[in-house]
Amino acid sequence: MFTVIVFIIILGVLVFVHELGHFVVARLNGIKADEFGLGFPPRALGVVKDDKSGKWKFVKGGQEIVSKNTVYSLNWFPIGGFVKIKGEDGEGKKETDSFASKPAWARIAVLVAGVLMNFLFAWILLSATFMLGTYQDVTGEHAAGAKILVQGIEDKSPAQKMGLQIGDFLLAGSSGTFATVEDVQTYVKVNKGQEISLDVQRGKKQLQLKGIPREQTETGQGALGISGMGEVVTAKFSFFESFWKGLVEIGTIMLMMLDVLKKLFTGNKTGLSVTGIVGIASYTGQIIPLGFSFMLRFAAILSVNLGIVNILPFPALDGGRVLFVLIEKIKGSPVSQKIEQTFHTAGFLLLITLMVVVTYFDLVRIDIFDKIKGIF
Repeated sequence: MFTVIVFIIILGVLVFVHELGHFVVARLNGIKADEFGLGFPPRALGVVKDDKSGKWKFVKGGQEIVSKNTVYSLNWFPIGGFVKIKGEDGEGKKETDSFASKPAWARIAVLVAGVLMNFLFAWILLSATFMLGTYQDVTGEHAAGAKILVQGIEDKSPAQKMGLQIGDFLLAGSSGTFATVEDVQTYVKVNKGQEISLDVQRGKKQLQLKGIPREQTETGQGALGISGMGEVVTAKFSFFESFWKGLVEIGTIMLMMLDVLKKLFTGNKTGLSVTGIVGIASYTGQIIPLGFSFMLRFAAILSVNLGIVNILPFPALDGGRVLFVLIEKIKGSPVSQKIEQTFHTAGFLLLITLMVVVTYFDLVRIDIFDKIKGIF
């Protein structure tokens, strides 16, 4: 339950930040926002300035409001937020406070503002991790005080079965203390098919876990099933250095994600599996034990991912709407509103279908259906 709550908070903040970008830039360009909400409808309650008196007044859940001012609402589904911009569907082209009446550059600015806010937010989060202290990989450097951190575990592997978790530190085995990653690999290799014990530090606790490394493994898999580990030290940086490192880091993450997208569209293997909302929620549970700094980094990666996906020139996404504005400028006249809406509706339905399919495979991956059968 705690994992679910953390995931909802992270996702909610990222979506809220995205919508806040649209809202702020729309208002700066004189575009009316009919409603700006925290969470998704139906509305629980809201406030709006009275047109005549200028005083704030409460709005009931289902109450229909006609006002020149923005309704600020709190909604029942506590995930993210939304902004309802006047004229976003093409209406009010002759009204000065309508999105549809604004020049192309202003409309594009409003559309990309959410994406830019996600990138800016990710930069702030990454910079904070460097200030608070983050693990710095020193594998192979024989750095003083380095610990061996488990960074990945294969599904259904001996490591998973023995209870090893991402975020654990490997301290020692029956052969002695581990000083390097090679020490762990040698210990596991020598004891294939035999029970081994690992002394592990998990937070403030020290545990001893036992398991049997596989004698036969598939290509690219280890005998124990630790898919990632490294020697790390905790490092902190100054305020200005942290923001520079955060900027470099966000650039690295963006390049990595763009490379993954390129491989997906060209049919090349990415080495990664496509994960939906259930998979990300499950992964959140693995990140939590790593600590607050890692949670911030995880949120930053999701924020960059949200920004990149939204700017893709696909119908129903921000990038798809930008594409139609650019087409309008090229052809010298607006695209038929009916045609554009048809494209966006089709794109939305395709995205929903894709989400359902990916979610199904997420559930299969975590054996949820077998677990349900076990209950009954």
